[in-house]
Amino acid sequence: MSATRVPVHIITGFLGSGKTTLIHSLIEQKPVDEKWAILVNEFGQIGIDQAMFKQRDDVVVKGLPGGCLCCQLAFVLQAALVNLLARNKPDRVIIEPSGLGHPAGLLDLLRGEAFQDVVAVHDIIATLDPRRLDEPRVREHETFQDQLAMADAIAITMGEQASAEQHEHAQRFVTELWPPRKWVHRSEHGTMPLSLLLNSAQTRAQQEDTAVPDTHRQMMATPTLEGTFFDTAPAPGQPQHKTASALGYTSTGLRWHPSERFDLDRLAAHLSEFPASARVKGVFHTEQGWKQLNRADGTLSLGNSAWRQDSRLEVITPDNDADTHTNLVTELQSSGALLS
Repeated sequence: MSATRVPVHIITGFLGSGKTTLIHSLIEQKPVDEKWAILVNEFGQIGIDQAMFKQRDDVVVKGLPGGCLCCQLAFVLQAALVNLLARNKPDRVIIEPSGLGHPAGLLDLLRGEAFQDVVAVHDIIATLDPRRLDEPRVREHETFQDQLAMADAIAITMGEQASAEQHEHAQRFVTELWPPRKWVHRSEHGTMPLSLLLNSAQTRAQQEDTAVPDTHRQMMATPTLEGTFFDTAPAPGQPQHKTASALGYTSTGLRWHPSERFDLDRLAAHLSEFPASARVKGVFHTEQGWKQLNRADGTLSLGNSAWRQDSRLEVITPDNDADTHTNLVTELQSSGALLS
């Protein structure tokens, strides 16, 4: 990663989930030697959120009202960000998309040709109000699901307003998301440690000790792939591979750079060769877009995916199928034939 690229952090989340409050708490912890820029997008036509930030010399706030910058306002965002970087020269940028905005388009734009040598997109943080999980209309909303699905990390907000049962439900909900989140933080009074924003290379192993309740951790009997394996995407053409074993099962993880695209038909055919006992989960950047593949009991299902951080595969098999498991994973790791 170039040292000259400006770090960009996306803080997303559904309407009323505490995004702006969380950003306020981060600003109050800002290093004195850094200048920040905050881009706030609102779905309404009048920029109210921008007015909620105090004026100060070391924080520049730019509002983009009137729609979703992840979709129809992408060209407006591009122009605004180029202007902001050139004129204000911030050390760090935080972008708050609309609560009704799908952030995948925003991420694709920031990783595109216009910005690839200018900004470095860090972990995407999604805010989650536990009370929303009690509302079927919200829980089943595609944008609500996708905001959480593409996040690297989750801040559970409204700590003083949600009940203990609602917080416990939220913890279970986010722990069961796949791919796993790097960290889950319960925010009290809208605060979050600045270190979670700045130190995006914290290992999952360190953070799961505080993020996952002991009772739930004891329930996770399958092998886990911890450590720094999930911190940064591998280089193009250099897929990462890690294996762990426990309780008579072997788990193998593979990851590819998000720019590499797979041929979906050939990929599905290859995954179908795993033994029926194998549990296979994957998200892949394909020539037909980002797809999630899930294989259980020998049946492969396919769906769209909001995930954008990397292509990844996890295969869990009983140890008596280890040889077949190893051979198929090795073929997939040298997957030039599967790339489109």
